[in-house]
Amino acid sequence: MSEDGHDLAREAAALDGADALAPLRAAFVLGDDTIYLDGNSLGALPRTVAARLAGVVEQEWGRLGIRSWTESGWWTAPERVGDRIGHLVGAAPGQVVAGDSTSVNVFKAVVAAVRLAGPGRDEILVDAQTFPTDGYIAASAARLTGCRIRAVAAGEVPRAAGERTAVALVNHVDYRTGRLHDLPGITAAVHAAGARVVWDLCHSAGALPVELDADGVDFAVGCTYKYLNGGPGSPAYLYVRRELQPRFDSPLPGWNSHADPFAMSPDYTPAQGSARGRVGTPAILSLLALEAALEVWDGVHLAAVRAKSLALTDFFLRCVEAYVPQGAVECVTPAAHGERGGQVSLRCPSGAGAVMEELVRRGVVGDFRQPDVLRFGFAPLYTRFADAESAARVLAEAVAP
Repeated sequence: MSEDGHDLAREAAALDGADALAPLRAAFVLGDDTIYLDGNSLGALPRTVAARLAGVVEQEWGRLGIRSWTESGWWTAPERVGDRIGHLVGAAPGQVVAGDSTSVNVFKAVVAAVRLAGPGRDEILVDAQTFPTDGYIAASAARLTGCRIRAVAAGEVPRAAGERTAVALVNHVDYRTGRLHDLPGITAAVHAAGARVVWDLCHSAGALPVELDADGVDFAVGCTYKYLNGGPGSPAYLYVRRELQPRFDSPLPGWNSHADPFAMSPDYTPAQGSARGRVGTPAILSLLALEAALEVWDGVHLAAVRAKSLALTDFFLRCVEAYVPQGAVECVTPAAHGERGGQVSLRCPSGAGAVMEELVRRGVVGDFRQPDVLRFGFAPLYTRFADAESAARVLAEAVAP
């Protein structure tokens, strides 16, 4: 190891020693021989989850059975878990419901926003670099509502929104590059044009502070298996701003969102509040696993999470610069803190997929996005500065000729 390497390793140890969030690492199941930098795809397993699921299966399902819908609080779980998520995205209680997938919730939100639009508003703006599913869903919503789709860069949405715009669908953080978009500014600009906005928070919730209420967001959606550590395929969530809820006309009016679901009426009367965003019977096992996973956030301040996230990504980039041969990789994540999410994306022009395979083989788990991007997700609740330093050293070895 070079002298620079010794210095960076010592600095990593010092930073870990001063890290106020370091004790939270013990709340997760993490292998001693693995550096896990893929929390932006699938968060690590919180230790509380296994015991909670065992209790649900053995006691609530196994012994109480159907009684658990009332006696164990299953029926109210979507709103209860939704409020826990709401606390992490700046939403007061009663505005977030947990359930379904992100894709399904994007569909609900976009169609509902179009239905709220005034006459002549027949355009859906879509972030041109959006995660593909959001684009697919928006296009389907446009066909169903008679709208046209217009794809523009997220930063161009304020200038693109006009008198024909019904809704803009924007990703808070770009999934490829980790670029953080201006949620308050874009929301205000879209509103000034008389339109609504739907924010996809998949890569920001749990990685940085989000203030949905304070910033006047209309709708937001997100997954819970990334920084929120809910587990593979864990339920997503839907935020509907309180003043819009009485007019929220869901395109998926399932029995679970009926004002009186057990009346079994042939006519649909929507429930009040966030329950209006429900559809069918909730996936209780995964929902309660998510509820247990969210307990790790109790008492955690998002400002501290954000500060550590920026420090981790800054430090990793310094280590990459010190260790990795010049020209082997190029950072495509913005350097400016105000434009950076919780990940670092490196363009690797030579064999990026094979490089990531080699990293994983050596115990550094990130991921690869075609055609040439290596992604490293830094989850501040459990990622150490020593992990960042070691990952950069292994990356240097993996790209060496």
